[in-house]
Amino acid sequence: MGEKVAVLGAGSWGSILANLLVENGHDVKLWSRDPEQVEALNEWHINPQYMKDFKYNKKLIATNDMEDAVNGAKYVLVVIPTKGLRDVAGKLNKVLEKQDSTPLIIHATKGLEQDTYKRPSEMLAEEIAPQHREDIVVLSGPSHAEDVAIQDMTAVTAACANMSSAEKVQKLFSNNFFRVYTNDDVIGAEFGAALKNIVAIGAGALQGLGYKDNARAALITRGLAEIRRLGVAFGANPFTFIGLSGVGDLVVTATSKNSRNWRAGYQLGQGRQLEDVISHMGMVIEGVYTTKAAYELAQKRQVKMPITEALYHVLYEGQNIETAITNLMDREVTSELE
Repeated sequence: MGEKVAVLGAGSWGSILANLLVENGHDVKLWSRDPEQVEALNEWHINPQYMKDFKYNKKLIATNDMEDAVNGAKYVLVVIPTKGLRDVAGKLNKVLEKQDSTPLIIHATKGLEQDTYKRPSEMLAEEIAPQHREDIVVLSGPSHAEDVAIQDMTAVTAACANMSSAEKVQKLFSNNFFRVYTNDDVIGAEFGAALKNIVAIGAGALQGLGYKDNARAALITRGLAEIRRLGVAFGANPFTFIGLSGVGDLVVTATSKNSRNWRAGYQLGQGRQLEDVISHMGMVIEGVYTTKAAYELAQKRQVKMPITEALYHVLYEGQNIETAITNLMDREVTSELE
């Protein structure tokens, strides 16, 4: 017997996770603000803005009514861009106030809130009252929606301080091509998920500029060092960053054309202006906003993040990318393990 699940957010990742849950035998309702998107999913089983050629399971039901989606759900999966997460979480709290159930909240959002620098689980915990939720679990790892849609072998992490909650999510999602591991390091999982998008923009920019494999390997490796450095400063387990939500997510995001952050960086490397890249992407480029949050956070905590700092100067101060790369390479040499 399947579980009743509400999925909030019908972008590429939210809709594909909803479809996966349906195919796992669960009763799923997918919430979207867009009436045309809901109609396309229910009538023609397509999501043309995000997954143009994919046919969704006919048992997947989409709705504009959050109360209808969440009513009686044992699990609520939130897949909303960081910028809109707090607003949706507040609406969800109001819906849950009217119901007797206390669902397990799962999120698959990757980013940091501007100005507050809060992680998604912190935002959810602030907006959804404790009496209206069983727990909050992070679902993260190397998992492009396009690959999950074609059932490519995928491994991700369910992270929660309460391992029994993580194990429930593990059971909910796991099947013969989508394998879920558990982890109790929420801080590490969320920092890894957010900060890898910064490195992905840099990796795309390098390729757009014509740099080769050596440069990309150097960027990914030193980018991982920065991610670990900031995460550990906030209490993360350093070993998390050599796992799925760390190096795993970093590698797939910084090397694949399926990554919107990589594509954004590539276009910047080709000479396009940031505003033009953002307007034509059609989806949120989380790494652009995370770069600003991570740069400011590193400054406050006095954590060295030279790659993030270089990208901040490019994205927010208009510095030439080639100049930023030259400045990075001309810095005083140090120990790799510093």
